Amino acid sequence: MHTTAATARQLASSVVRGVGAEGRVKVAVCPPFPYLALVGDVLRGSPVALGAQNLYPEEEGAFTGEVSPEMLRDVGCQYVLLGHSERRRKPELAESNAFINRKVHAALAAGLHVILCLGETLEERQAGQTEAVLEAQLAGSLAGLDPARMARVVLAYEPVWAIGTGHSATLEQAQQAHAFLRRRIRETFGEATAAALPIQDGGSVKPDNAAALLRQPDVDGALVGGASLDADHFLAIVRAALP
Repeated sequence: MHTTAATARQLASSVVRGVGAEGRVKVAVCPPFPYLALVGDVLRGSPVALGAQNLYPEEEGAFTGEVSPEMLRDVGCQYVLLGHSERRRKPELAESNAFINRKVHAALAAGLHVILCLGETLEERQAGQTEAVLEAQLAGSLAGLDPARMARVVLAYEPVWAIGTGHSATLEQAQQAHAFLRRRIRETFGEATAAALPIQDGGSVKPDNAAALLRQPDVDGALVGGASLDADHFLAIVRAALP
């Protein structure tokens, strides 16, 4: 909740100009619901894809205030963020793995690509529970999927303790978490799925740490938070991902 219609349009226009015809890096932006159509118009004809920040897992019905997968498709969305740490952790929202799993199935059934967020809090990391938390989130959120549907899933590792807290994950900590996630995907869905699965880092990625993060063997991209509010910063991270 940082943008207005004017700043959303300005940000999207700057990203489109900055990306140009570059096709070696997949780029998507996920504005708030009120600006999806506006930003979609700006992105039309560019390689930058449109995504949403959430959805409700029903096709239609009396769910006042919610947004369905088909609504997102109708305004041009290709991606949707699900299981973001703020939606998992804030007590007013407190989304469970089971509820997120319903959303994943609904999104994939509608033809959307899912960016599934996972990550542990500072207390969980300090207690040595990182892998147990990631395992529970992964197993619960992806329950019932098969390798074919996993082809439209992206994972985003969000160390909650490193987002806007002053703490930061080391390269080794990020790589360890990503490697664990890929190993569990391999064990559940097979080698081909694990090798093809993009795993993004969402731990306060910035222009000054993006290149080093993206050089880690199991870090395939970035889920950009605060830095996405500045087009120059966002585009610097895109450039850091170029081969």
